Amino acid sequence: MSIREDAINGTITPIFEACARREGISPEVLMAGVANGTIAIPKNIHHDFANVMAVGKGLSTKVNANIGASRDLPEAKQELEKLEVCLNAGADTVMDLSMGENINDVRRGILENCPIPLGTVPVYQIVADVVEKENKLIGEVTWEQMRSCIEEQARDGVDFMTIHCGLTRSALAQVKNDERLMGVVSRGGSFTIEWMSHNKKENPFFEHYDEILAILKEHEVTISLGDGLRPGCIADATDRGQVQELIHLGELTQRAWDAGVQVIVEGPGHMPMDQIQANMLLQKRLCHGAPFYVLGPLVTDIAPGYDHITGAIGGAIAAAAGADYLCYVTPAEHLKLPSADDVHEGVIASRIAAHAADLVKGVPGAMDKDLAMAKCRNKLDWKGQIDQSIDPVKAAHYRELGNSYKGDACSMCGNYCAIKVYKKATMPGRCPTEIDSEK
Repeated sequence: MSIREDAINGTITPIFEACARREGISPEVLMAGVANGTIAIPKNIHHDFANVMAVGKGLSTKVNANIGASRDLPEAKQELEKLEVCLNAGADTVMDLSMGENINDVRRGILENCPIPLGTVPVYQIVADVVEKENKLIGEVTWEQMRSCIEEQARDGVDFMTIHCGLTRSALAQVKNDERLMGVVSRGGSFTIEWMSHNKKENPFFEHYDEILAILKEHEVTISLGDGLRPGCIADATDRGQVQELIHLGELTQRAWDAGVQVIVEGPGHMPMDQIQANMLLQKRLCHGAPFYVLGPLVTDIAPGYDHITGAIGGAIAAAAGADYLCYVTPAEHLKLPSADDVHEGVIASRIAAHAADLVKGVPGAMDKDLAMAKCRNKLDWKGQIDQSIDPVKAAHYRELGNSYKGDACSMCGNYCAIKVYKKATMPGRCPTEIDSEK
């Protein structure tokens, strides 16, 4: 039985118990969400890992980190180092977006060392294997080669796969009619369009969708329905092509559920802040409440080097408005393959956005963390503040840098610390430490 089928049948399993315990809810509530499709648990039967997690309605907002080798930097070692950074920074999932040489070795190395769900985009390997190794055109890739790659990755243990099934010829026509400023910026989307244009045929991932679902069901792989027509700049946001693809994704969501396959739906992209909430509502409506996974969204196009910030701004708004899952954006976005430091910054920025949204959503336990921090700050308990931080290493570093002032406050305010002054004013003759020790 699949995870979805167990949930529909009301069969409580260790996976449901572990995910419910992590979220602070009952297994029954979690299973109801899996059964109606508003919650997904990406967990391949071939991948044994400790940190099983659920994503979706009523749960904490999850964060994904992308890693993966490139043609110019194909070594697996650097990606394993990035994986360790992702884990230390608190990412909930990782995606291997490798292109170039040794893709199988990189993916299998990551899987062996990955205690969280791992995702891939199979079309990346399909293109790299056939175009690079066989010196063929993208349009010369056969469906048999596509299917073989999906099967291989599923057998290896990949927990969720981004597949661009909703990018149909009709959706592509909408893009052409709208005359987008940036056309298509999704790499998987562009590969699919090139194949369609070369062969003058429908998207093979759409045409063979039932075959794909059968493979995913057999190996318990969650499908992440890719947004090949996501906007690549804010001028292209919420256009007809993006919406047309989303309509198709809603139809494909229901077909996947009917086949016993769990679904996550991917979303934009670049988008001005005033369109984000409407897009979240539109996705939830058209895709029947399936978990929504957004890249950013990036709320401005002019901040290269700081796109982890533009993405975190959009991610916080999106998650507060209903998005369930944030794909991180690093400072290297649009510029280069991210380094380990870039990966760390990206994960932390997205985790801040996710937590800020969880406070708005009323996720169980979210407010407890902020209350604990406030109490530590009120006591001038620096160790406690560092321990409660989303990035304790960086917090400790800054505290150490500023601790040339040897007092119980910080080097900015010293004896003029507002907390100390307030307590002195309201409880004359008593120092903060004495007052706090009585609480």
